[in-house]
Amino acid sequence: MVSQHLPEPPASNPRARAGMPVLDRARLSFATFAGRTARLGSRLVGRGSGQSIQGAILTRLAPRAFEQLLAGRTIVAVTGTNGKTTTTHFVASAVREALGEDAARLVTNADGANLHRGIASALSEAPKADLAVLEVDERVVADLVRVGKPKILVMLNFSRDQLDRNHEIKGLARAWRNALEEAGEDGPLVIANAEEPLVAWAAETARETVWVNPGSVWNDDAVLCPGCDTVLDRENPEVDDSGTVTFAGTWRCPGCGRHQQDSTIVVRGETVRDADGSELDFQLNVPGRFNVGNAAVALATVRELGVDTQTALVGMRKVQAPAGRFGLNEIHGVKCRLMLSKNPAGWAESLPLGVSDPLVLAIDSVLADGRDVSWLWDVEFESLRGRKVIATGRNTFDLAVRLDYAGVECQTIKDLGTAIETAGSMLEDPDATLDVIATYTPFQVLRRMGGAK
Repeated sequence: MVSQHLPEPPASNPRARAGMPVLDRARLSFATFAGRTARLGSRLVGRGSGQSIQGAILTRLAPRAFEQLLAGRTIVAVTGTNGKTTTTHFVASAVREALGEDAARLVTNADGANLHRGIASALSEAPKADLAVLEVDERVVADLVRVGKPKILVMLNFSRDQLDRNHEIKGLARAWRNALEEAGEDGPLVIANAEEPLVAWAAETARETVWVNPGSVWNDDAVLCPGCDTVLDRENPEVDDSGTVTFAGTWRCPGCGRHQQDSTIVVRGETVRDADGSELDFQLNVPGRFNVGNAAVALATVRELGVDTQTALVGMRKVQAPAGRFGLNEIHGVKCRLMLSKNPAGWAESLPLGVSDPLVLAIDSVLADGRDVSWLWDVEFESLRGRKVIATGRNTFDLAVRLDYAGVECQTIKDLGTAIETAGSMLEDPDATLDVIATYTPFQVLRRMGGAK
């Protein structure tokens, strides 16, 4: 089924429509060719996907490539600390379903390369695609709003992540807020997470906002009102018999009166209610209540592009392992399900999904993970008491100390491959799936060990 409301295909390619001078187009074409060549060479010698070196060479030879490759396209940007990769996949798959035979009109950075170079690299691979669904790092949002002029900006959440680089998350929110204010009436339509006070504060300056309540349970990064620094009130939170928070409650500031906005789509657990009160049956092929929330945000997004609900749901159900998340990989003869978690909010959602016996937890602290691992003390590892746990990765012993204080006994095996082999030998059923929860670097290493390119 093809939506009749998506933007019409252009008569010419984006570069020509953007009025790019001939010399600039030639420079960009040469830089694109050089980047592709470097990427191919990297893959041939087994140095990874080559995405990073492609982007580095492209932007070195054409310093304005980021801006130039964004020009002339209809852009949907997805950002936030957690869930942006999966949400981007949901949005892209729904749009692809709506486009049908015209799917070549769509470009997306499906592998999660979300900084300036990665975005430019992805766009360079599809110079004629006029629709771009882009995952965007929180630090790139302000630049994208200024030079890319996105049609829609999806703002998911803020959580302490990579503390050595991002520092206070309010600084990121302020950059978003300022960029939206500067854009004014030329700014994007914002799809915003109503549960997040910082997101709500950043969205106050947007020309128009659509609110979604994705039903998250983590609110430890949303204690103070971002407008006046008063401690927020939480109304009607819900806790189950085990003491686990199932609904964080709606927020309100007793100081300045800011409050959680009513939402067009509301998620509670795995129940999704539409604006008219009807229930939506997502039937997703990725696990976790948080992904139901991501899908709800994606649905609100693609509706603004003119994609009808049923077409969107059909497309989103085709998403199974976005950028390897929740994917099954055979590693050293053991069938593993890999889950990526990078910060306390992510671990709060992933730990309940780790049901194998034993469970493998992998931690690293190189640049891509963030060098500061103090966030480990904000994760409720106490839920693993009585379980068989193997700690692995470069920061095995940081994790082991935290688990010890949580009352969780664990086996420490620093080498990833050995940890997987040992855990596999401990499975009662050799054909069972081993769950592995990992930060970014060990997650990618394990994917490559499982055959990912």
